[in-house]
Amino acid sequence: MTAMASRPGVLRVGDRVFFEDIEHTVVGIEGVAVRLHGDDGRDQALLLPYLLSSDGLALVGTAGDQAEFASAGVLEALPPGAVAEARFWERHVAEVECGLPADAPPGTRPKLEYDPACTILAERETAKAAELAALGRPVGRRTLQRMRARYRAQGLLGLVDHRAMRPSSPTGRADQRVIDAIVRAIGEETDTSTGTRSRLMRRVERLLEAEHGPGTVAMPSRAAFYRLVEQLSTGRHTFSAATTRRQNANRPAGPFTPTTASRPGEQVQIDTTKLDLLAVLDDGTVRRPELTIAVDIATRTICAAVLRPESTKAVDAALLLAKMLVPEPMRPAWPRALAASASRLPHARLLAIDARFEHAAAKPVIVPETIVTDHGTVYLSQTFTAACQRLGISVQLAHPGTPTDKGVVERTFSSINTLFCQHVASYTGRDVSRRGTDPARKAAFSLPELDDLLQEWVIHWQMRPHDGLVHPFLPGRSLSPNDAYALQVAASGYLPMPLGPSDYIELLPVTWRVINDYGIRIAHRTYDAPELAAYRRQSSGVAVQRGKWEVHYDPHDLSHVFVRNHRDGGWITAEWTLLPLVARPFSDALWRQARRQVVERGQDGDDQTAASQGGDSAAVCRGTQRRRRPRRDRPDRAGQGHPVWCL
Repeated sequence: MTAMASRPGVLRVGDRVFFEDIEHTVVGIEGVAVRLHGDDGRDQALLLPYLLSSDGLALVGTAGDQAEFASAGVLEALPPGAVAEARFWERHVAEVECGLPADAPPGTRPKLEYDPACTILAERETAKAAELAALGRPVGRRTLQRMRARYRAQGLLGLVDHRAMRPSSPTGRADQRVIDAIVRAIGEETDTSTGTRSRLMRRVERLLEAEHGPGTVAMPSRAAFYRLVEQLSTGRHTFSAATTRRQNANRPAGPFTPTTASRPGEQVQIDTTKLDLLAVLDDGTVRRPELTIAVDIATRTICAAVLRPESTKAVDAALLLAKMLVPEPMRPAWPRALAASASRLPHARLLAIDARFEHAAAKPVIVPETIVTDHGTVYLSQTFTAACQRLGISVQLAHPGTPTDKGVVERTFSSINTLFCQHVASYTGRDVSRRGTDPARKAAFSLPELDDLLQEWVIHWQMRPHDGLVHPFLPGRSLSPNDAYALQVAASGYLPMPLGPSDYIELLPVTWRVINDYGIRIAHRTYDAPELAAYRRQSSGVAVQRGKWEVHYDPHDLSHVFVRNHRDGGWITAEWTLLPLVARPFSDALWRQARRQVVERGQDGDDQTAASQGGDSAAVCRGTQRRRRPRRDRPDRAGQGHPVWCL
């Protein structure tokens, strides 16, 4: 049986309603249209949904007549005993009202003393009072009448003991002065080194004595104090990691605003961090390299990833833009990069991943509209801001000390750590407590080798389903960054064009040099090309630079430079004349290290032949010596003399 108290109210002809600050009389109802006559003399016909959704609409003179609907959630928030007691009274009150208990099955006939056809309400109330007295629940008619009134107004909720509905305090009956002191002391722990609850208890005692005087406020027992602290410090990380505590305290007070983007490139976040793994750097030392990545918010595409052996410089950030905006097949050095000999991975492994180049060519190139960075000097430098300005990219700085402003790139670093770094042999863990015994012994990858593996992993990342990419109409399926890119390009209706090879060169660092008979000299390295023959000892025509020629170079790949042809236009690629002597990628950092070693041996530091041979052989010797340690001092690993890739 359904209680009548749960039925909604009705609107009849003749009812008075308060609508648009004026009382009206309902003069007609036709389907879903209602005719109203206002006290101001106006008549109007309104659709019922419009009338019911109007602000301030009320039935005049019917306040409290409609029953309050008690949802299941409200009842679930009450003690089970109180709900069971209310249902007991509902059964009897409904029997007085209608003749049948609330839980009576269909077809049940009412008892003679409660049959509405044979008795009046007063007789049913008297009979119910006698029945309850026989059950050991003596109540008077007046009590039954009050229960009936509450049941009509509130339904089952009106029969619940109101004492059970009072909200309970998590701190119980503790002194409010003690609670205030605990909250204050917990707040002061934010920037303090993590301590114990006993230290906090002593601080609370001192706060109470300083504010109210000695002995004025009684402290609870130690157990009661610890229970109060447990309740008041929930989510504050008062006794756990201090970094987490400070991060939580730095959160904005208002609701979180998610970072959203509806098209590729609308917002790209850039950040730099040290990887949780070790690499053999160009100078033979084993250190953690720095990784700079650019992540597109709309598609979660890793637009570019750059590994550096030392602190990232402004030129590295500009190079990141170049790698982001120019697809690999369009870069000037791409044909040479396709050769297996140019890769730092073992040749057998390259044969197994030929598809890597195919997928790399198909990787989407995203042209950013806005770049979000922190306040690092790299991103505030003239080199980076000028490159963004030249490309029409807006730079938006995150709030100081607010990593949530670029939370997507921060979360991507965590994904790189779990999906890539921890599978490399020299993984260090995120802190000392998670670090193995001497991970430097397992460092087998040079920085170029590690960069090759990272770029290969990025290609797989692009094809891997991402939990943050869910189509609104396919909530059960996660999209990959490549899938999200395809969908959003189709939705936006246009495809941004990437930059070309010449644009890539324009973003590289520039220097001005003279074209001599032997070629171009940069930092004691000589570059030459047959195309330079017509311009040797010739002026470029740029008077401000005294006739020198504009040369662009990649500081992390010194194998070639690009000379601007001021006469006929275009670019001339000049290779390092001693490149065949070098069997490994040569960066500017390795070149400086090689020159220092040549000087230490008593040779001429300006001799590029000695530097190229000495630097490469020294690196090889260091690698050989490192691998010749006794087997008992190192863990077993396959592939002696080859990099180890732990899966």
